Amino acid sequence: MVNPQEMNEAELTRHFKHYRISKEEYNLISKLLGRPPAGIEWALFSALWSEHCSYKSSKVHLKKFAKTLDSRVVNAEGENAGVVDLGFGERIVFKMESHNHPSFIEPYQGAATGVGGILRDIFTMGARPIALADYLCFGEPNAPRMASLIKGVVKGISGYGNCVGVPTISGQTEVDSSYNNNILVNAMAVGLLRPGEEVALSAAAGPGNYIVYVGAKTGKDGVHGAAMASESFDQDSEKKKPNVQIGDPYFEKLLIESCFEVLQKRLVVAIQDMGAAGLTSSSFEMSSKGRVGMRLDLSAVPLRDQTMTPEEILLSESQERMLLVCEPAKLTEIQNIFARWGLDAVCVGEVKSERRVELIWKGEVICSIDPDILVERAPQYQRVYNVWTENNKVERLPDSDLKVTSAVEKFFESPQGASRKSIYRQYDQRVGGMTARDASSSVSFQRLPDSGRGLAMTLGCRPYLMKVDARLGATDAVLYPALQMAIKGAKAIALTDCLNFASPEDPNTMSEFVASVDAITAVAQVLGTPVVSGNVSFYNETLGNKIASTPAIGAVGLRDNVENIPSDSFVGAGNPVFLVSSSLTGPNVLLSGFHDKKKGAFTGHLDLEAMKSYLDFVVDLGSCRCVLSSRAVGRGGLAVTLGKMTMNGLGFKAEVEKTNNEWLLDPYYQVIFEVDLAHQDEFLRKIKKHSQSVSKCPFAVEGLGTVQASGDLVLGHHGKVSVEALILSSQQGFLKILES
Repeated sequence: MVNPQEMNEAELTRHFKHYRISKEEYNLISKLLGRPPAGIEWALFSALWSEHCSYKSSKVHLKKFAKTLDSRVVNAEGENAGVVDLGFGERIVFKMESHNHPSFIEPYQGAATGVGGILRDIFTMGARPIALADYLCFGEPNAPRMASLIKGVVKGISGYGNCVGVPTISGQTEVDSSYNNNILVNAMAVGLLRPGEEVALSAAAGPGNYIVYVGAKTGKDGVHGAAMASESFDQDSEKKKPNVQIGDPYFEKLLIESCFEVLQKRLVVAIQDMGAAGLTSSSFEMSSKGRVGMRLDLSAVPLRDQTMTPEEILLSESQERMLLVCEPAKLTEIQNIFARWGLDAVCVGEVKSERRVELIWKGEVICSIDPDILVERAPQYQRVYNVWTENNKVERLPDSDLKVTSAVEKFFESPQGASRKSIYRQYDQRVGGMTARDASSSVSFQRLPDSGRGLAMTLGCRPYLMKVDARLGATDAVLYPALQMAIKGAKAIALTDCLNFASPEDPNTMSEFVASVDAITAVAQVLGTPVVSGNVSFYNETLGNKIASTPAIGAVGLRDNVENIPSDSFVGAGNPVFLVSSSLTGPNVLLSGFHDKKKGAFTGHLDLEAMKSYLDFVVDLGSCRCVLSSRAVGRGGLAVTLGKMTMNGLGFKAEVEKTNNEWLLDPYYQVIFEVDLAHQDEFLRKIKKHSQSVSKCPFAVEGLGTVQASGDLVLGHHGKVSVEALILSSQQGFLKILES
């Protein structure tokens, strides 16, 4: 290895800027090495000590999620995704990841490789991917580039997921001005381990075992991508396009099948995806986890471009690549399997007992370093933050002076109220044959092939609530998807997260981040929904313009079967419609602000223990065969939610009178049930039974009105709205953008 050379101040400054390493971190590196970093070590520290890879600003707080774990969580600490035991021999592996920065720079490839990356996180653990979901946040449609960003992202998601053969069955798309300069593209994937299938782990083991590079060849795309994703954008963001990876879903499909074959034949000791920081992260992490060393010959790595330097080879984030560890006697069989699928499988090194990673280039040792220094010894920053206090709470909310019917019409005309059908119709939602409810439903379901149970999947986080209060918004990011599952008869069982925030160096941002982590932890503990995996994406800001803090949640749940899942829209004329509300310690309502620029406020207090009892009660109601349709009341309040339930063309007539606030405010937490007229006695008996037996969960049930064959939404003395007009307004929202 080349000896360290003394650098003058100007050379050091250039290195600090190029490798995004601070002077303080340089001093720490020098202390750990016993000398200044030299040669390729700068690139290694740049990648593995980046925010994206090391979680140096968040790790001290993310440890709180360990409090949520329980006996259903299969021990896979430090692996790519979380594993939850569903019983009956079935286990799921799932995770959520961000691809925000690449998608803003190059929307199609950024979104496509986000899908490819999250899929590899799943099948690298031996689980077959069965479902995808996406959480997307866009700016105002008339913001610069926004129309092309929306179109590019949607095409990227569909272009990759459809071709690789994994259904995209759920999603959430938010629109807010805070995302004008930084969109969010979060991808979630769920994989299934069927009875008898084992979890594949990534810790290298066995001195003398071979290290095998498999998959596509390495190119220059994505070099320094991890470091790029760890800083804010500026006026030169367009120049970062070379940092964006380029994916090939057909290669990914080949890689999935070939990896499954070698795993099922027990040919692999360890396996790891080449994700952020590429070969660098996979090799050093496998070595550190296994408490062994490695000798890697970079000259042996299959290349698309023969001019690539060792640094480019190490930091390339070319897609569809994996690193395996195998016993020498099994190498030939592995190579034959990958050759049959048309993929490279090349021995690039071997495992060593001494805990050092040696990098070889054309016969010369260019680096020899303890992997723990890079993987385990990154700084953990205690960023400045303030303890969260509720600062938007009021004693009561003044009654809105809006005309209710006009407010409903305006909502459906707005980007917030527009149907997302023109987005999700581009996704293949039925491939694989397991989908029971797709992205057209608020909760998606797949039928588990061995037990026949329904695996529920939905996403949470309403950014407009985060603007009101970060702790309230993060609490809702868990509770609302759990409620959406409950009204379909499914119980939320586990969570993943994607925590999207601006710069952690800003105390206000960090305060919202810590408040969000604390809130998610508190709710998860009470509900018994462990946080098993996740991702943090910081520096989502451009020239000081920050996104709304957005802790997105991916929730999975279980239902006994997939028969008679309530619809999202009204089913039959003449059926009664009921409103069920949690009667906790206050009205718990929020000004949504969809009609004006008001930030909003909230009243009352949320009792989590009572909320858990309420959710259990709602699960029981949602499981009742007499319930034909159901919806959780959300943005725009009761009036807008009833409007959404008319999207099949049936109308509704209210048989109660309500104030403007009661029609338009967002409550904590109301749900609507359409009940089969012929069996409403069964529903009422169930209500009565709960009212007599559940003391922890006070609730109220009210008959709202009746489903109508005529196409109007009638809201008492406030007047009526044409259902046909609502449907037309809703369908035109995103369609105009996507077809422009």
